[in-house]
Amino acid sequence: MHLHLRAAAEPDIRDDHAWLTAFMGVTWGHHEVECAAGIAHSIEKDHHQLHEMYAGSQDADAWLPVFGGRRPADPPAGGLPHPPLVLMDPAEAGRAAAFLAAVTFDDLWSRAGGRIVRSSGPGRSADPERIRGIFQGHHQDLRAFYARAAAAGHAVVKAGWF
Repeated sequence: MHLHLRAAAEPDIRDDHAWLTAFMGVTWGHHEVECAAGIAHSIEKDHHQLHEMYAGSQDADAWLPVFGGRRPADPPAGGLPHPPLVLMDPAEAGRAAAFLAAVTFDDLWSRAGGRIVRSSGPGRSADPERIRGIFQGHHQDLRAFYARAAAAGHAVVKAGWF
């Protein structure tokens, strides 16, 4: 399970589920190169817990970094679309960047860390400091990704690969 984030100029993105599915599929094929270029990021399996960590903040924009945005137009008929897609316009990406720049990891972890460690399962819960390091890395990576996207005035597309 991955949450794949991709920044792009808003005019280059179509508000169409089929087009976005193809776009995100192609970009996933070049994921390592795009991550190194700073235009893509992914979170493997921890995205729900990371969202909960941010949602514990009192800031109204706390939901933006992980699951924020809107569904694209024209999802497939019948059932949930695959992959689940979310679009963030440049203003939302900027608000996510501002939220991440303003909040400290230590504050977030003090509110949510214990719950995250307990829910991490027996294999990972044996080492709370390792889990803390993983989530601190997620936070730093998202902070950098959104800062670059906001500085460029880019929109962000998110896809859930399950």
